[in-house]
Amino acid sequence: MDEVDSLVQILWDYLLVGHSLRQADCICVLCSHDIRVADYAIELYQKGYARVLLFSGGVVQRDAALGVFWDTTEAEYFARRANARGLAPDHILIENRSTNTGENFHYTRMLLEERGLNFQSFILVQKPYMERPVFATASVQWPDKDYVVTSPPINCADYLRGQLPRDAVIQHIVSDFQRVKVYGENGYQAPQVIPTEVWKAFELLVALGFDERLVR
Repeated sequence: MDEVDSLVQILWDYLLVGHSLRQADCICVLCSHDIRVADYAIELYQKGYARVLLFSGGVVQRDAALGVFWDTTEAEYFARRANARGLAPDHILIENRSTNTGENFHYTRMLLEERGLNFQSFILVQKPYMERPVFATASVQWPDKDYVVTSPPINCADYLRGQLPRDAVIQHIVSDFQRVKVYGENGYQAPQVIPTEVWKAFELLVALGFDERLVR
């Protein structure tokens, strides 16, 4: 493992929250550029963890660095994947207006209220390195609900050498980690304790040039 991989592993381990899965009212997928998140959520639905599968995401992914170019919103793209796997359309909900994690919760709450659905428990599904940011955001943006956060069971080394370009993925990991601190300080997310060695790993990655997506 080279220096960069070792530093990314430190951030990766910190960003995972390690919740145990349990049944819920709804599997809520915070969509992204990684279609493996959709596949994992579909598996959870098929295993009976919830009777409703909700996809939230209004971005149309066109990311040259990641090589991702979709023709519709994330939520609709993910739902298309679920339809292709034979999931019943009446058990799938689509929220296609949100452009960030806070809006995922805002517009999802609005959608459920419009449908008269008063879900109390959620399985939140995102990329592995977004587990902590998702849970911290949910705690502030939509409190008083029961959340379990989970992600596709892919380890850091395999993720960095998977279907998405390595350096572009590291740029995302570094910037999403930074937002844990920034958004915790401005009240957008619940503040998180960041160990010294984790913050040092972040600073070293920034010094190595992984700074393209940072909040300035």
